[in-house]
Amino acid sequence: MKALIVNAFTDFDQAVVGNLPDPTPGPGEVVVDIRASETNFPDILYIEGKYQKKPPFPFSLGLAGAGLIAEVAEGVDPSLIGARVLTLPAYGTHAERVLAPADWCFPIPDDMDFATAAAFGLVYQTAYFALTARGQIARGDRVLVLGATGGIGMAAIQLAKALGAGTVIAATRGATSGALARDMGADVVVDAAMENLRDGLRDAVMDATDGHGADVVIDPVGGDLTGAALRAMAWSGRLVVVGFAAGSIPKIAANYLLVKNISVSGIQWTDYRARQIERVRDAQAHMFDLWRDGALAPKITATYPLADFAVALRALATGTASGKIILTMGEQT
Repeated sequence: MKALIVNAFTDFDQAVVGNLPDPTPGPGEVVVDIRASETNFPDILYIEGKYQKKPPFPFSLGLAGAGLIAEVAEGVDPSLIGARVLTLPAYGTHAERVLAPADWCFPIPDDMDFATAAAFGLVYQTAYFALTARGQIARGDRVLVLGATGGIGMAAIQLAKALGAGTVIAATRGATSGALARDMGADVVVDAAMENLRDGLRDAVMDATDGHGADVVIDPVGGDLTGAALRAMAWSGRLVVVGFAAGSIPKIAANYLLVKNISVSGIQWTDYRARQIERVRDAQAHMFDLWRDGALAPKITATYPLADFAVALRALATGTASGKIILTMGEQT
């Protein structure tokens, strides 16, 4: 099968498209013929050996893909063959076929195309659990999304609105990113490139919430933005650490937690997949229902054939992607 292959850790654009053996399912597993695969920033980290997990060489990339179940192992319902699914394996969806536990495959709506299904992968699952399981979002909450035009940020904006947030505030950089955040559904946009971020973010959030502050903060950025967001939070607010796109891990000022009853938690979505797969299944079904209702719509900037993977990853590396970028295989290439 054709696949994007990493034979040794290298610069992201030095991975190669080549052939790997077709996978064979073991107990509880299925093989999915991939039609579309979601690109994510961790793809770059995997190639360069900077991700916390380092698969044995050679391996293929890709954390979410959509396609058709082609084979099932003994003990797996054979009626699943031919089913249209979103699969969220440990890695490997940037390939014509991927091996995955049957439980890690989720039926997609009949009228949803494969590219859209793939775009509902890692970022939407992560944003959903960040808002619900960790952020405990409630109807009417004021939600601040940092890094609002990254993959997690865009998903968090849409999901917060769909889950009943009262005001969604997007923190991003520049007019172009601000326009994108509004297009995704943000009520208020704050330019995080402001000169005095420490006070400016707090003032902007307080103005947008009539002095209430942010009940929930989704933080995929880290760095100085985390400390500024803490100052913008409401009493009993919940900040959820999703990642460190800024490149530095912030130190939390514990006195803010004390005086305002603030809580800070983290989200590692793969733990839910490993420990509470039924919650993941319910979350995916809920998001597909919201798509049917018109409340969610992933923004797909571009689709590329697998051979053009470097173009897709370069857009992620340089921050020029203004939405999801999908790699296509098989019939959709």
